[in-house]
Order: sequence, then C-alpha cells, then structure tokens
Amino acid sequence: MAVALSHITFDSADPRSLARFWSEALDRPVDEGASEFFATIDNREPDRPSWFFIRVPEGKSAKNRMHVDLTADDRTAEVERLSALGAVQLSEHDAWGAVWTVLADPEGNEFCVGQRPVQS
Repeated sequence: MAVALSHITFDSADPRSLARFWSEALDRPVDEGASEFFATIDNREPDRPSWFFIRVPEGKSAKNRMHVDLTADDRTAEVERLSALGAVQLSEHDAWGAVWTVLADPEGNEFCVGQRPVQS
C-alpha cells in the first residue's frame, strides 16, 4: 500500500495566529474549533492535505530541514501580498531553470514562492 500526504504540521507558539496567517496566505478559512493549543485549515477536505498548527513550548531554533513551496503566476505580487500579511522576505533565487523567493512566516518558518513557468 502506498502512503499519501495527509497533513502539513507546524509547531507553533500561537497556533491560532499562525493559522490565520496561513489562512490568508492560502485563501482558505481556518477550521472551526481553533484554540490556543491547536488549529487547522482544510481538515475536512479529503482531496488535499490539511494544515495543522500545534502549540509547543520551545521556539524555532534553526533553519527548516523541510519547507513548503508555493507557486504563483505573479511571484513579485504574491511576495508583496504575503509580506503585507506578516511574512519576511529572506532571499531571491534564479537557478536550475527556476525563479523563487524565500520568505519566513510570522514565527520564522521558511517557505518559498516560485514563479509558475509559462506553458508553451
């Protein structure tokens, strides 16, 4: 039997607040029942992974070993929108035939926004 991606889980100091950021970033609502300990996005959507935000006592202390990659038709506009929501731009890259921006969410979790390739 093959495995399937079920959840993308973030350890967090403030799950509700971090879920709100990602809710705005993804244009999807935070699920009902969010608390100071746990919040979700898309938890009842069977066709896509849900996003979990779980309260933990320790803060982030090093670079992520795994991160989320998002893609956009207009990367520059999307980076500006995410920055206005509270993301911090860390770096820009143009390598291996791809263009992307590395950002950090309000709790410092790195993620990337890539330019969606033009289909020919």
